[in-house]
Amino acid sequence: MHPRDETIFALSSGRTPSAIALVRVSGSQAGTALEGLAGKLTQPRLATRVVLHDAESQPIDDAVVLWFPGPASATGEDVAEFHVHGGRAVLASVFASLSKFTDIRPAEPGEFTRRAFENGKLDLTEAEALDDLIHADTDRQRRQALRQLKGLLGDKARDWRARIIEASALIEAGIDFSDEGDVPAELIAPARAKIESLLDEIQAALASRGRGERLREGLVVTIAGPPNVGKSTLMNQLARREVAIVSPHAGTTRDVIEVQLDLDGYPVTVIDTAGIRETDDPVEQEGVRRARARASEADLVLWLSDRPGATHIDESEAPVWMVRNKIDLDANRSDPGNTNRPLAEGPKAEYAISASRGDGIQDLVTGLVSFAHDFFGAGEGGLITRERQRKLLQRSVDALRRSLVVIESSEELAAEELRVAAQALGRLLGRVDVEDILDVIFREFCIGK
Repeated sequence: MHPRDETIFALSSGRTPSAIALVRVSGSQAGTALEGLAGKLTQPRLATRVVLHDAESQPIDDAVVLWFPGPASATGEDVAEFHVHGGRAVLASVFASLSKFTDIRPAEPGEFTRRAFENGKLDLTEAEALDDLIHADTDRQRRQALRQLKGLLGDKARDWRARIIEASALIEAGIDFSDEGDVPAELIAPARAKIESLLDEIQAALASRGRGERLREGLVVTIAGPPNVGKSTLMNQLARREVAIVSPHAGTTRDVIEVQLDLDGYPVTVIDTAGIRETDDPVEQEGVRRARARASEADLVLWLSDRPGATHIDESEAPVWMVRNKIDLDANRSDPGNTNRPLAEGPKAEYAISASRGDGIQDLVTGLVSFAHDFFGAGEGGLITRERQRKLLQRSVDALRRSLVVIESSEELAAEELRVAAQALGRLLGRVDVEDILDVIFREFCIGK
């Protein structure tokens, strides 16, 4: 039997032990499995309390079961759900009992969602959104993923593809009636109008500058500076917990330390790096090299120092904020509050803080939130959330442009370019020639999804 024809099962809830665990079964033998463990096939879509038994009629658990005959199910196949107590022994007994049925096996990562996709319950953009929703760390990421799961991009792409096909049909009709004098011209004009309108809409989606992708990946902020200026202390202040070792000795941090933060719903990765200085220690040299590399890849660099001065991060193309630390030791400062304001010119800002005492930290956090707001863009994020989506939309745009160039001189070439544009949107939705990318996408899912 082909693996796709086998019935699959998996734990579809969180890590055990837990109060309740959900075991999902999908495939042609799901009903058989339900009857075998519950003793009957329950009424569809009605939660039913039963005592589950194994093959030797020994009780397994007092559980709640649900029966979803296909195609009216999450995967489009027959689906049975067992809501059992979340102890490891209970689950081990349920899994052992299910494994004894013919043609029933444990699911692979993402196999439930892949079957939903293959049975038309989801398109590929919605499947990707489901994965994003599972892995969302912040509220803004959750909202973006949910909008995609509800068809934000998929519905647009289906509409665009249908309109491309309409324009192509007009051009094809013009080719068929090429002997009828002015008939082709009457068909080409509305086809051109449709293509131009489509081109404007898809280009507008591409012009969002990757806000959706950036929100999905998160903002990267690197803390850099000389040794022993309080980088690890600042890292702990931002994280509100001890994530980095703090020591009065220079060179304590020798590797890159990362922490994930949620700043007003924006996902931010803060990176603590080794102090940048000249050193003969080969281990510290490697730490300095890594610090420079991470600063060069960051979206924002906080250059921390205990005195005014220039940075030593020439490699970074990102904005560099000057953060002067240890102001609690500076008896001569006049008004530290005035220094905690972003400068008017350029992307740089200057802050004065005491990482050990907490002075100025809230102002710095407020500045980071403002930077994240500008970085990700206002509103609910962009239409495009993955590089795969952007590349296919760009391919469609390129083909539409080429069709406009040749539409007056060669209807055949214009029709071919429209087929290329429609195929790119089909690949975006996962409905045309995408077998080569399905394994890559769905293996990123957890087992049970």
